[in-house]
Amino acid sequence: MQTMSAATVSSFVPPAVYRVAADDDVAVALRDLAAQETIGVGDRSILVTDPIPRGHKVAIRPVTAGQAVRKYGWPIGRATADIAVGAHVHSHNLETLLSGTDQYEYAGSAAQNASKPSGAASFLGYRRASGKVGTRNEIWILCTVGCVGRTAERIARQAAQKYAGRVDNVVAFPHQFGCSQLGGDLDRTRRLIAGLARHPNAGGVLILGLGCESNQLSKLLTEIPEAERERIRYFAAQATEDELEAGLQAVEELVKLAEQDRRVPCGLDDLVVGLKCGGSDGFSGITANPLVGRIADRVTEAGGTAVLTEIPEIFGAERLLMERAADRDVFDGIVHVVNDFKEYFLRNNQPVHENPSPGNKAGGITTLEEKSLGAVQKGGHATVTQVLRYGERTTKPGLTLLEAPGNDGVSSTALVAAGATILLFTTGRGTPLGFPVPTLKISSNSPLAERKAHWIDFDAGKALTAADPETVTDELLQLIIATASGQPARNELNEQREIAIWKDGVTL
Repeated sequence: MQTMSAATVSSFVPPAVYRVAADDDVAVALRDLAAQETIGVGDRSILVTDPIPRGHKVAIRPVTAGQAVRKYGWPIGRATADIAVGAHVHSHNLETLLSGTDQYEYAGSAAQNASKPSGAASFLGYRRASGKVGTRNEIWILCTVGCVGRTAERIARQAAQKYAGRVDNVVAFPHQFGCSQLGGDLDRTRRLIAGLARHPNAGGVLILGLGCESNQLSKLLTEIPEAERERIRYFAAQATEDELEAGLQAVEELVKLAEQDRRVPCGLDDLVVGLKCGGSDGFSGITANPLVGRIADRVTEAGGTAVLTEIPEIFGAERLLMERAADRDVFDGIVHVVNDFKEYFLRNNQPVHENPSPGNKAGGITTLEEKSLGAVQKGGHATVTQVLRYGERTTKPGLTLLEAPGNDGVSSTALVAAGATILLFTTGRGTPLGFPVPTLKISSNSPLAERKAHWIDFDAGKALTAADPETVTDELLQLIIATASGQPARNELNEQREIAIWKDGVTL
């Protein structure tokens, strides 16, 4: 092993920029760059002509007006003016290429068959009668309608104190919907709640109804197979003299069942990992998201499942996923879910490209294509084996593409309802949000991890300086295993747990 002398160490200068692909026209500033500063890019020196904020793009090749600008080896937009080498590339001189729906041609599958290496990592989980494995043993209180949300919280608060130590927790997940909904909008709400009720992290579930709501208990229960109702209790508050007493009695019955469960060794093939990004910045696509992508590869190679969602945040990068479709049916599923989502925007007279938030732009992301190309890296290189509609559940190992919007609460809840037992949530700007399952926050940059240590579970910024990125992957995988085995995530310690439902219809 070679060692550096003191003189060598003292003369080492960290790189100023990061170029993702060899044919990119831009590089990402790893620190604030000053105008007239000279930086090195590969074997060249470049004079920076504009101040470049950290995380933003600097041109490393000249680009003429109207020409596509490349990052990640793909176009991220069109230059609106001539861009000289060393110039700042952002909203003032770069615009999206996205407009509406697209045509796609199936060229056959380039997918690789998943392997299941011997000696794969394992965790301690709860194996349920359904065959699914949970990472927690909790009692969940769900609501058919928002009217009983506070009641559910009162029951959970008292039960959590009463049964502390007998189960991992008792938690209520209220929401605002379930009434004044019609048709497919109501069906989606019902299907999502039923998916949560079947979740393996819940050792028991109380479904609390009101009685007069559109989302009737009787119809909701038909979404749950009879064989999975043994640990589900339910009642309508209007039909009960004391709903608090009835709720506590139901929870007691569920606790007596759940407290008999024990953690057992489980392989990564039993893990369902939800992949999510929120508050992304210019580093998300070069640190945190590729890191999570390497985790997705390891889980799927071991026979497990990774679930990718946020359909509007794959616009411009969808072909990368289509190339990895397991077969023609999966390819067609990707095409339909992408174009259907674009048509959803167009029906509401909204452009398909108006996605990067003010925080995204402040962090260096300019166009939706750029955001998407960074976001899809969370899926690694795994084969896409299935495409799910909102509220549906995973049935196959491999990489799943799930229909849901980019909204953090809505998409994360959809991931949980689809069966994810742990979420890997990358962020460049930071967020305290958490969801029903452990939600590991992975920062794209080290300053965020240092500033918000009570939010962030893992610092992916260290990947920029690691000699071997796989050592950082190993470290994150060990954290995932520990969390899946019972170690609390920051969102659990901070009691940041909630759900959000995607309402796509009229309100009566």
